[in-house]
Amino acid sequence: MTRTADALVIGGGPAGLMAAEQLLAAGARVALMDSQRSVGRKFLLAGIGGLNLTHSLGRPQFDAAYREQQDWVSGWLDALDNQALMQWADALGAQTFVGTSGRVFPREKKAAPLLRAWLTRLRAAGLQIHTRHRLTHRTEQGWMFDTPEGIAAWDAPAVVLAMGGGSWPQLGSDGQWQSLFHADELEPLQATNCGMECEWSPVLQSKAGEPIKPVILKWTDQTGRTVERQGECVITPYGLEGSVLYPAVPDLRDAIWRTGKATVHLDLMPHWTTKKVAEVLASRGKHSLTETARKALKLSGGRLHLFNEFYRQSPLEPDALAHAIRNTPITFTGLRPMQEAISTAGGVRREALTDGLMRKQEPGIFCAGEMLDWEAPTGGFLLNACMASGVIAGRAAADYWLTLARQ
Repeated sequence: MTRTADALVIGGGPAGLMAAEQLLAAGARVALMDSQRSVGRKFLLAGIGGLNLTHSLGRPQFDAAYREQQDWVSGWLDALDNQALMQWADALGAQTFVGTSGRVFPREKKAAPLLRAWLTRLRAAGLQIHTRHRLTHRTEQGWMFDTPEGIAAWDAPAVVLAMGGGSWPQLGSDGQWQSLFHADELEPLQATNCGMECEWSPVLQSKAGEPIKPVILKWTDQTGRTVERQGECVITPYGLEGSVLYPAVPDLRDAIWRTGKATVHLDLMPHWTTKKVAEVLASRGKHSLTETARKALKLSGGRLHLFNEFYRQSPLEPDALAHAIRNTPITFTGLRPMQEAISTAGGVRREALTDGLMRKQEPGIFCAGEMLDWEAPTGGFLLNACMASGVIAGRAAADYWLTLARQ
């Protein structure tokens, strides 16, 4: 027997929950399906180190984080920008604040309290949540789900797909939903917000886990412009990982695809002038370069390890060595696997959807979140756009359902 609702939401992450909220507000009977034992698993994972909801950067600078798709994503943000998202979270008791980096966090810096409050409100509004329901296929009976009790069939006039991209498949985002679409509707999924691979020496491999902070990353974007970002990263056995890298990944990925490698430069002394570094190096006397770096330049952790890797026996004169320290080259040859990435690029193409994120080839089916072909760095931009797309898809699905109901 096929069970019915006014609307189905498949995927219980932030985009799916936000879509469900819009549908409930329109009066729809909504059933939400998720393959995991509980909803919001990736949302909770994102909050382990402190839930970064959004960023305080004003628009249109905020929108620039979405690169080639910023004009598309800007339309979503018109429905839920950073200010609106903070107000939404505060209404759930989050008491958001802006950190020194400009990032926005709930007072408790945790995802669990916010998610609990959100689910309480959604359930009170009538949301039916069905966990451990994994979508397998579609038939004339409807959408078929594998459940602990066997195969369950559900159908609804409006369906919102919010099934994630292809990263962290153990939390449900396995990309299997691609089989529901035609090839011309999809861009291949690719890793983004991920670690980068390079050929470390055995010594640097043994320093895995050492943080490199503070540091300025310099790279060339796809237009040939030099871009700089300050932040931090960490040495890994395979290369580097960390937030300072993530805005650069699309450009580095493109360069590796075209040429097989991508070179960035690290400024290991971001708060010093090149002149000051050179003066310290020139006055080192009989001290070794390593000792000078550690004591006089005050390098430690990953920055000291990189200095030793590249410069501990350097023949360069102080001026040239100071310039090199502030422009240490790292050549990447690959990205970490998509399954390890924080998020993915690619997905359902913009051309395959209406402005309301409804599938053109099959009216009544809407898409939201990381399933869509866009990408953004961490720092609040990724989560904000996911939730904003859920608002757009949810509202459009509600309008579609109401139109059918009135006929």
